[in-house]
Amino acid sequence: MNTFKGIPVNSLRSAFALIAIALLLAACGGESTEQLPNTNPNSGTVTYNGPPPSTDDVANFKRNVWDNLATQAKCGACHGSDGQTPKFVNEQDVNLAYAQANTIVNLSDPSQSAMVTKVAGGHNCWLTSNSACVDILTTYISNWADGSEGSAKTVELRAPALKEPGATVSLPSDTGLFSTTVYPLLEDYCSECHADGGQTPYIASANIETAYDQAKSRIDPMNPKSSRLVERLEFDYHNCWNDNCSASAALMETKILELVQDLQFQDVDESLVTSKALKLSADGLEANSGGRYEDNIIALYEFKAGEGQTAFDTSGVSPEINLTISGNFEWVNAWGIDLGPMAQNSEGFTVPAGKAQGSTGASQKLHTLLTASGEYSIEAWVAPANISQEDARIITYSGSSTTRNVTLSQSLQRYEVLHRSTTSDENTPFSTQDADMLLQATLQHVVVNYTPATGRQIFVNGVPTDDVDPDNGGLLTEWDDSFALVLGNETDGQSPWQGTIRMAAIHNRALTPEQIQANFEVGVGQKFYLLFGVSDLIGLPQSFIVFEVSEFDNHAYRFASPFFISLDDSVEPSDITLQGMRLGINGKEARVGQAWANLNIVLDSEAYEPGTGQPLSRLATIIAQENGAENDEFFLTFDKLGSNTFARTEPEELPQPTPDYPDETPSEIGLKTFDEINESMSRMTGVPTTNSEVSATYNTVKQQLPTVENIQGFLSSHQMAITQMAIQYCDALVSDFQLRNNMFPGFDFSAPPSSAFEHGGESLITGALLSRFVGSNLNSQPSDLEIQAELGRLIDKLTLCGGSECEPDRTETIVKASCAAVLGSATTLVQ
Repeated sequence: MNTFKGIPVNSLRSAFALIAIALLLAACGGESTEQLPNTNPNSGTVTYNGPPPSTDDVANFKRNVWDNLATQAKCGACHGSDGQTPKFVNEQDVNLAYAQANTIVNLSDPSQSAMVTKVAGGHNCWLTSNSACVDILTTYISNWADGSEGSAKTVELRAPALKEPGATVSLPSDTGLFSTTVYPLLEDYCSECHADGGQTPYIASANIETAYDQAKSRIDPMNPKSSRLVERLEFDYHNCWNDNCSASAALMETKILELVQDLQFQDVDESLVTSKALKLSADGLEANSGGRYEDNIIALYEFKAGEGQTAFDTSGVSPEINLTISGNFEWVNAWGIDLGPMAQNSEGFTVPAGKAQGSTGASQKLHTLLTASGEYSIEAWVAPANISQEDARIITYSGSSTTRNVTLSQSLQRYEVLHRSTTSDENTPFSTQDADMLLQATLQHVVVNYTPATGRQIFVNGVPTDDVDPDNGGLLTEWDDSFALVLGNETDGQSPWQGTIRMAAIHNRALTPEQIQANFEVGVGQKFYLLFGVSDLIGLPQSFIVFEVSEFDNHAYRFASPFFISLDDSVEPSDITLQGMRLGINGKEARVGQAWANLNIVLDSEAYEPGTGQPLSRLATIIAQENGAENDEFFLTFDKLGSNTFARTEPEELPQPTPDYPDETPSEIGLKTFDEINESMSRMTGVPTTNSEVSATYNTVKQQLPTVENIQGFLSSHQMAITQMAIQYCDALVSDFQLRNNMFPGFDFSAPPSSAFEHGGESLITGALLSRFVGSNLNSQPSDLEIQAELGRLIDKLTLCGGSECEPDRTETIVKASCAAVLGSATTLVQ
């Protein structure tokens, strides 16, 4: 076959002929049309045959907005060429659609576009969650607005509606009234779905405390008709009883009125110097997108729904891989899901471990886009429930426990990545090092990068782990497109992970180290800017004190990093004194958490930068929720702001109570302090305190170890630090050939677990640990036999290796674990 630069000559001739025809038509003066492919691969059957986009911006609009919304399932049924205005998905002329779209979008602040706010109010959301549709639409418009790649999203501050702090009420702290008013309705009509082990929220839990805690944020004591419990019935027609939603909603409203009718209003003290008032949900400006790099995200889970059994993919890239959440799970306020272990519900039925799984059909998007780019980043904010899990899948795109494309997993204190390529085996883990103990039972930002040039890389909290992929970089062409995306387990349910996932994202390009660091610094979870108006107090227009605010957990708020700013860039403050700033909630100053009570600062042009403002403090504080994020009203008070002052009288300190000791002599048993614990572990194991790994761990957790000998001051954080010290000492002991032979003479460390602990091998380990760490025949509790039996059960469990063949160094790992279990016990803690 004749070719030109590898292209068949016949193909070139055909191409030239088509070009000639196109030029001939254009020369005749007729209007040209262009059949453009729909870049959304699963958006339906809409094919565009109209005039080509007249500008690059129109083409960008088509690619990011029109292609995604033109289907009948979304906006095409009503807003096409023959539909109602605005005709922003006109299928006959994308240029006309572009002109119409510009009337309902705000490219400088996409979330405030009329197209978005209309859907937020319930207009034609194509999903079961309005918030998910809002996020996706905002992403479409943001992608249209973003002119360059590699740029971080920003947040534009805008003024809220100004209102004075008003008389408010707070729901009762106890469950008494709730149990006789609202709860009976929830128990009768909602327990089928919203009881323990069912769908969140658990407003019909058999535990009245749980039910009240979950229902509080859905009750508006100021306007019962606006309570979520009422609106869910009246407007969403959700599980109405007696086939009459209006009557059901009216009865629910009546019961809420009974709950709140005798509550006392809290009037704001008129002598206080106060800012304007705000509510978090109604007035807060979402701050989550600010600073994040998201140009190449193809799947995104922020868990904003807060209820139900679906985690929506809000990446804006179709098809959306929406995940079905099942088993033992709970939604976390301020975005997230908490996946628990297999458990029994209140009715005695077994609930499987929690997980979230997408369909194989939708998951093919990952195969299509990642094999095309040949690289990826998997990004997540996770909080492991513990550091004892092994082969626990956090995020996986796989078919079973043994077949996968890529998996991020936890094994004790290691993050592991299993990955299929032309140069790597799908079940050979690449992981962080045991000695580094990078995986902790706390909230962490984890990123897995892969490119053929660099191989696999792991970043924890913005920092590369510097572990080197043992496999050369390869292609992803051998990936299987029949697998499914799963969070918290494998598709076969055999590798459950326990913990909280606050965000998960998959990018079809590897993030740069700078982008990873930036995404880490942005943080995670639902965050808002609250702009407290103070213009009337200082005489400067558009002046606000701004806080970053989030729900710390299901019971508290976090206020952080306040700054002053005027949204009028022509305005600058001059010599304005600000002293004694406090937070108010529901008509009164918060009783605790007043981190800025001693603030004394001058707002002045020297420290102020137009457009950015003037920082006031780096401190953050926690205050308790009262009525929930939708109903709690916040304001600020000041001892002095400008010429306004409040003469505050500090309450007298209460006298310190006299300790009332019992008649009997106090116990002489106490705690060892940090240096004594370190020295004890060194002497018991024979590992010197100067060992580099031991020394590094000790310096890291030193402040977390006991500092006084009072046993009543023992905290769980002390035990975690002691455990980390024990793990490090035992790792050093077993890794040293001479030390381990001195400690465990006769034990064969090179043998596999199946034989190493047989025929007396187990007693060589347990006996040595008992004699060296505990001592013998001390008539203590528990007894020597009980300790040996417990260690034996631990060793037996660890030798199973999850039902598969054990790794070569598994025997050493089991001895290290057994050693740490004894060394980290009260043996080294009590003196």
